[in-house]
Amino acid sequence: MRRKVTALRKISPVRALMSIALGTLAACSKPAPPASPPVRVTVARVRRGSAARIITANGQVEPLETARVAAQVSGLVSEVDFHEGDAVRRGEVLFRIVPRPYADALAGARAALARDEAVAGDAKRQAERLQELAKYDYVTPAEAGTQSATAAADAATVAADRAAIRKAQFDLDNTVVRAPIAGRTGSVLVRRGNLVTADPSQALVVINRIDPILVRFNVPATTLPDLQSAGQVRPLPVLAEAAGRDTASGDSAAAGPPSDSMSAAVVTGPDADAPRGTLVFVDNAVDTATGTVQLKARFPNPGGQLWPGEFVSIALQLSVQANALLVPSKAVQTGQQGPYAFVVQPDDRVVMRPIAVGGTVGDATVVERGLSDGERVVTNGQAQVVAGARVSIAGEDSTVRTAEAAP
Repeated sequence: MRRKVTALRKISPVRALMSIALGTLAACSKPAPPASPPVRVTVARVRRGSAARIITANGQVEPLETARVAAQVSGLVSEVDFHEGDAVRRGEVLFRIVPRPYADALAGARAALARDEAVAGDAKRQAERLQELAKYDYVTPAEAGTQSATAAADAATVAADRAAIRKAQFDLDNTVVRAPIAGRTGSVLVRRGNLVTADPSQALVVINRIDPILVRFNVPATTLPDLQSAGQVRPLPVLAEAAGRDTASGDSAAAGPPSDSMSAAVVTGPDADAPRGTLVFVDNAVDTATGTVQLKARFPNPGGQLWPGEFVSIALQLSVQANALLVPSKAVQTGQQGPYAFVVQPDDRVVMRPIAVGGTVGDATVVERGLSDGERVVTNGQAQVVAGARVSIAGEDSTVRTAEAAP
């Protein structure tokens, strides 16, 4: 029995070592956990370009001129010589009023003038004769004076008759109603056979001049110093777009091709065919109720892109910053430490880079610090990205969309 126990005590350490070795081999044979797959993202290149500082606002289109055409004489409308919505020239015939009463009045005024001219001529001759006779005491001075007064009164009657003829001619001419301005007509408010009166409140038709056309808009009074200083250098270009875009009043930056002229670029979105105009009016007072100042821009409008009463989005360019760093706005993220962007390294790993941004408008943001030209930034998929993660490039976005703003 003692020999058996001694043998077991001698073998147990060896068996223990073997068990440990077998356990180690078993542990080493387990497979390693799989590596995380790369995150699919969309990227864009950081680019350099011109960044225009602009003010965006909502505006309303208004005609350059408006004329409420009214009759200057009363009568029946005999003809309407245009159609609703026609473009008319200044002086073009619009309406005709029955002219006979005014033609007769003119004829009567001319007849009265002929009669009174004959009377005045005879009175003048009589006055001259009596003046000569009074020199030789054939008539009294009182008789000569009375005749001279009669001649003067008859001459005044002739002058009144001539004024009456001019008035009758004016009335007759105004039986033909002409366009006072060039523009586009609205609805015809009277028809053939209607009786019209010489009443300014009774409009026959309204004409709006829409080429060129104006856009009225308000900007914060805080932008007035920058606006005044920029306007002293050159006329300020303005873009107008159809209402409905997501714009808000305030300073912002826009991107576009480099330019030092009045055709410097303004970015307002994908509509590169937006009407382009020039700032022509700054109100002489700030509206104390709203803290804004009213501005007006003038636009060429041959194709009728802008229509009176229409609401539009305005982009007023103040200046152009050359050689600015530009990225799509969706690449800029905001954290507790401020704005940042995910930068894709050459090995397709991501680093989180703090940045300083300037203004934004449309889909572009000006980066003042933190990025370099040509670097790739993540524009889509940031929610799944962490610093150091490997990414798979699903596509590349363009940096900005641009449109030129010419005065």
